[in-house]
Amino acid sequence: MDTFRPKRNAHQALEKCRKYITEGYVYAVDLDLEKFFDKVNHSKLIEVLSRTIKDGRVVSLIHKYLNAGVQMGVQLEASEAGVPQGGPLSPLLSNIMLNELDKELEIRGHKFVRYADDLVIWCKSKRGAERVMGSIIRFIEEKLFLKVNKEKSQVAHCTKVKFLGYSFYKTKGEGRLRIHPKSVAKMKAHIKELTSRSNGWGNERRKESLRQYIIGWVNYFKLADMEKLLKRVDEWYRRRLRMVIWKQWKRIKTRLRNLIKLGVKKSKAWEWANSRKGYWHLANSFILATTITTEKLRQAGFTFFSDHYLKVRIKT
Repeated sequence: MDTFRPKRNAHQALEKCRKYITEGYVYAVDLDLEKFFDKVNHSKLIEVLSRTIKDGRVVSLIHKYLNAGVQMGVQLEASEAGVPQGGPLSPLLSNIMLNELDKELEIRGHKFVRYADDLVIWCKSKRGAERVMGSIIRFIEEKLFLKVNKEKSQVAHCTKVKFLGYSFYKTKGEGRLRIHPKSVAKMKAHIKELTSRSNGWGNERRKESLRQYIIGWVNYFKLADMEKLLKRVDEWYRRRLRMVIWKQWKRIKTRLRNLIKLGVKKSKAWEWANSRKGYWHLANSFILATTITTEKLRQAGFTFFSDHYLKVRIKT
C-alpha cells in the first residue's frame, strides 16, 4: 500500500500497519533509501516515464528539467542523478520511480506500507523478513539503480520499528500504536526552545507559539495510546512554564507582590521572594506548584497536551 497519493495520508499508512500487526505480521523489513532524492537514476526514470507518457515532447521537457543543473554560488553544476528538491514535480517524479517498487511488492504478495520514501514490509517471522529484505534490496539496487542504506535498514519486531514518528506494539491480539521515544525527545527539545528563559519573547507570542505547536503535534500523534505519557509531559511542561514566569518576576518586590496576590502569607512570600535557589529548582517547589496551578495557567491562555488530546483522540 502506497499512501503518498491524493486523498491518502500518514494516518492511513499507520492504520494499515496496525491492521497488519493485528493479522500476525509482527516482523518488519524497515528499509532506508540512501539520500533518495539525490540518487534517482535519470535514465531509469525516463525509461519508466516513456512507458506511460506517449507524448515525447513531455518526456523531453522532464529530461531537460532533470538535467538543468544546480546553482552553487556563481557556478552551475551538472545534475547527473537525483531530482531537484523543493519543486512540485519532485515528489511526483520520485513517486513514479517508487511505484515500480510497489508493483514488484504487489506481484510478490507482500504486505507493505510506503509513505514517500519511507517503506516498511510486514512479515510473520523473522527468518521470512530476512529473506524478503535480501531479495528486495537486490531489486532496488539492480533494477531501480537506487542505493539502500544497509546500516540504517533492519529486520525488527514491530516494537523496535520507527515509522512516521510512531512505533507499534501488540496487546490482546490487537496491533496498537504508540509514539516513538525519538519523537517524544524531539517534541520536548522544541518545547524547551519555546519556553527558553532567554529567548526574549513576550507572553502572548510564547502562548501562541506553544498553542500552535501543541495542537499540531497532538493532531498528528492522536492515533497513539498516549494518555499516560501526556500527563507526564504536561507535568514537566508546567514546571517549564513556572520557571519562565518566576524568571519574569525578576525583582524581589515583584515576586513578593505576585505571591501575595496568589494567596501566600506575607512572611512566607517574603522568604520565597528572597530565595537564591535556581529557577528550575524553584519551579518544582511546593510554593509555586500550589499557586501557579494548572487551572491558573489555563486561564492565562496556555494550552496543554492532555486537554487537546481529550478533544481529538481516536478511540479504537
